Amino acid sequence: MNPFSLLAPGRPSTSRTRQPLRALPLAGVALLALFCGAAGPAADDPYGEWIGTLVAEKGHNCPVHTVSLMQVQPKHITFTPEMGALVLRGVPDKKTQHYHAQLILQDSHHQPLPMVFEAHPVGDTFEGVYGTPECRAHVTLKRPEGRAWKNFMGDD
Repeated sequence: MNPFSLLAPGRPSTSRTRQPLRALPLAGVALLALFCGAAGPAADDPYGEWIGTLVAEKGHNCPVHTVSLMQVQPKHITFTPEMGALVLRGVPDKKTQHYHAQLILQDSHHQPLPMVFEAHPVGDTFEGVYGTPECRAHVTLKRPEGRAWKNFMGDD
């Protein structure tokens, strides 16, 4: 028995009506994978938001108390330690897998106070290092759960 004949009894099924029905399961699987956040490794799909908590390696005054955010877009990268007011900015190089952001402020003696963030993809995560003259910390960044659609679409 032809399963397509159940859809329209009394009508002969044609290849024209079968094609969309055969493609429907494949399209459904692709859409389901999109909404469930099925993404490839970070190297293949770096764009979107990545979060993680910095862990101090040495020094003091490291922003290690709450989550930090890295946002990667085709032409820019930002890193926000502890989701605060300071934002490090840079340009990603997907080809060489080099993700660098920095911010240079002035300290109380009018000397440069550099803040630097470097990251590279490792599997489904990014491994990063944050540094200032007073602090060195590392972080493992993951995609936020429940944000698959935003990560796919990019900026809000």
